[in-house]
Amino acid sequence: MDALTLLDAGLNQCAVVIDRDGGLLLALLTAGLVGGTTHCAGMCGPFVLAQVSARLERVPLSAMSEFRRLTGAAVLPYHAGRASSYALIGALSASVAGHVGALPGLRWLSVALLALAALFFVGYAARSLLSWVPLRLPVRPSGNSGFQRWWGERVARLARPLFGNPTGWRGYGLGVALGFIPCGLLYGAVAVAAASGSALTGALGMAAFALGTLPSLLAVGLAGHIAGRTWRTAVARVAPAIMLVNAGVLGWMAWKLAA
Repeated sequence: MDALTLLDAGLNQCAVVIDRDGGLLLALLTAGLVGGTTHCAGMCGPFVLAQVSARLERVPLSAMSEFRRLTGAAVLPYHAGRASSYALIGALSASVAGHVGALPGLRWLSVALLALAALFFVGYAARSLLSWVPLRLPVRPSGNSGFQRWWGERVARLARPLFGNPTGWRGYGLGVALGFIPCGLLYGAVAVAAASGSALTGALGMAAFALGTLPSLLAVGLAGHIAGRTWRTAVARVAPAIMLVNAGVLGWMAWKLAA
């Protein structure tokens, strides 16, 4: 079987998945778009800005051009690496959930994962709404768990040497490494991807989630953190409604599976 035949078969399989699981993929895409603007730009924005600075510092002033400035600020290898990690996580989680859900008595697993993800998006919408309430509400101090801190420190230690010259494969490797940093928004997306029970759907779903986070991070890299913050403020106003719609879609999918 030649490469073109394999490519055609792969594209056909992807088309089948998109037709069958389009609602799930759309939910992850919009979750990435909204969550990326209100959350990822703040969390991952410093990583993007550090790479932009490191890349542009290595370009001689005589060789600087608008094209080099734009390509340097886009840090596309980093985003490709991050998407690869997300797709791998989605494929593995969906594969495990699919095999476990196929066991007798465990067919409810996909329903539970979809319901969990729906509740997560409802909570995210509620949190976004509360952020606009002009009251001093008692809020429990946020912070990562001990394992999250431990894991995040290990990932950061692995990625640190790549920040010096984050171009080409080094930039891709940096994205792969940082794609494994613990993130609450990522947990909800993985739950949705795992509910599919299909490795390919899980991979495509998390790739769609990564694609959704791309515009806000590109805005941070191209226009700077202040412009990114302005864009986040505008999108944050409609984020709760979009997250509630996503929660409704996922809840409906869970109900259909349980029926």
